[in-house]
Amino acid sequence: MKIRHFLYNSFLIENDKTKIAIDPGQNLDIHSLRSLIPKSEWASITHILITHGDPDHHWQSDRVAEASNAAVVCGNGLARVEGGETLLVDPRGRGLTSWVPFKNAYPLAVGETVVLGDVTIEAVKSVHGPISVPILWFRIRRQPGPAERTGIGSMGFKIALDGKTIVNLGDSIFQPEWEGLKPDVLMLPIGGLGNNTWTMDSSEALEAVKIISPKTVIPCHYNVPFFWIKNLAPADDQLFKRDVEQLGIRCSIMRYGDEIEI
Repeated sequence: MKIRHFLYNSFLIENDKTKIAIDPGQNLDIHSLRSLIPKSEWASITHILITHGDPDHHWQSDRVAEASNAAVVCGNGLARVEGGETLLVDPRGRGLTSWVPFKNAYPLAVGETVVLGDVTIEAVKSVHGPISVPILWFRIRRQPGPAERTGIGSMGFKIALDGKTIVNLGDSIFQPEWEGLKPDVLMLPIGGLGNNTWTMDSSEALEAVKIISPKTVIPCHYNVPFFWIKNLAPADDQLFKRDVEQLGIRCSIMRYGDEIEI
């Protein structure tokens, strides 16, 4: 089984017959506004996991689902049912005014599990932190909530495939409920701005690693662009890697398109 990374929290996990896409969102670099996962990969995807509704995680999910007929798994806060049809927040809509139908969708609450072919997916608690964006001499801070589009439907996932477990925590701040998850691979954000802003920062992520006890860690969602801002989520991945490895845990630093075998 191999894992490929496509910036932010976007990954492909695949074996000979299964290809799981995590967060098929949009690159938010103003000079490179395109799908994070290359379109050449879309048709062969079998499962789509969406950790929340922000553009870098959800923007292309309906298009990937249409191209692949893949099963779609998300947090129940990202979906609603109307007339027997499952609707998700419009990936490219503004606010919460537009919802679109997704076939073969499986919204999960924390602790719920779905088995889809050879993949078992369990929903894990994830809490998106407030966002903070500098604009000229000001900084805009927005708090996620039930009526707020930012971070809507936040959910992590524990994925079981080929006898291995992979945990992806989405854009979460630290949660003590993660203790004892013990996956083979842990994907977690390290680019938070401190004070529970956006996601965990490196020090908070290290504390998460300590309580989760994975075999391998993949840091993500750091040193990424946000439109005109070249690096909205700065982090020293080499320092984080050193600190993780001092715990006796492997840490894989992945750039765009990088691949590892597990």
